[in-house]
Amino acid sequence: MDASCPTCSPIPNGPDVPRSLRDPSEREARRVCLSLAHVAPLASYAGRLRERGSVEVPEFDPLDGGTQAEALFLFEKPGPMTAAEGRGSRVGSGFISRDNDDPTAEAIFRFMVQAGIPRRRTLIWNTIPWWNGTRKIEREELQAGIRETFTLIGLLPRLKAIVLVGRRAEAVRPNLDASGLPVFVSAHPSPLVRASLPAVWDRIPEQWAQVHPHLTHEQAFR
Repeated sequence: MDASCPTCSPIPNGPDVPRSLRDPSEREARRVCLSLAHVAPLASYAGRLRERGSVEVPEFDPLDGGTQAEALFLFEKPGPMTAAEGRGSRVGSGFISRDNDDPTAEAIFRFMVQAGIPRRRTLIWNTIPWWNGTRKIEREELQAGIRETFTLIGLLPRLKAIVLVGRRAEAVRPNLDASGLPVFVSAHPSPLVRASLPAVWDRIPEQWAQVHPHLTHEQAFR
């Protein structure tokens, strides 16, 4: 990582507590980091997606691995807290991040710790990479998301494994098998799953930990 960035370089594993992006100064610091070498190509990719118009595309979190990531965690679709206006009285971050100010992001933060997966080895994104005001996913939208996912994979030269998080993300597994990479699946860490299927919720860290044999043991991020 570039030592010129006070947020992205000295903190090898990110903040110690979840929901740090509720802080406006933290959001601004990460926006500054979007020009760093490991994330700039992904910021350009997200910028191109915004050219679709009428959709909001969040930024990648520069505290994650960026183009150096070895494990790609693909969730379903961005939620309102990834957009700048957020939801209700809560301001959104503009990032896809485990540090967002919502319960699903907090669960991702904690589950990654429990699974023992170094943050710098991961990249978090969505099968449908844009927010269009609804969680509903149309077939045409899903197909577009699959195409964009393969474009993203082409930007990740160190990628060794993919984790599809949630039932709707899992639906694209037959397509991603063509990538030649190991593909794993897990339940979604949403409050709904926690309330209705607590045993399934509890297994998520174990499911995510399946990527461990595919990660390098060297110190890849300096």
